[in-house]
Amino acid sequence: QVRVVESGGGLVQPGESLRLSCAASGRISNIDTMGWYRQPPEKEREFVAGFTGGRITKYADSVAGRFTISRDNAKNTVYLQMNSLQPEDTAVYYCMVKMGYTYWGQGTQVTVSS
Repeated sequence: QVRVVESGGGLVQPGESLRLSCAASGRISNIDTMGWYRQPPEKEREFVAGFTGGRITKYADSVAGRFTISRDNAKNTVYLQMNSLQPEDTAVYYCMVKMGYTYWGQGTQVTVSS
């Protein structure tokens, strides 16, 4: 059994920062991909940032230059540093871990509002 747990969401004002964390636990082996998706209100889930094939990082165009993904392999944890947050970043943020099967966390709410 694999468990994926996100934390760090909250309510911030435009221009502020947040750091999300995602920890995978349980029967972990050979993680291929670990990353973040988000689902804005009344929209489809979309890719935000992730590690693929080891250390290759990718970002959505909408967050490139503002968000930074990092990982701690020893802890099976991935982080998302989000700077210069804007109202359009408001969404539920989900962590995804892929190792054969794809596992999702329960999501953490990020709200950017003045």
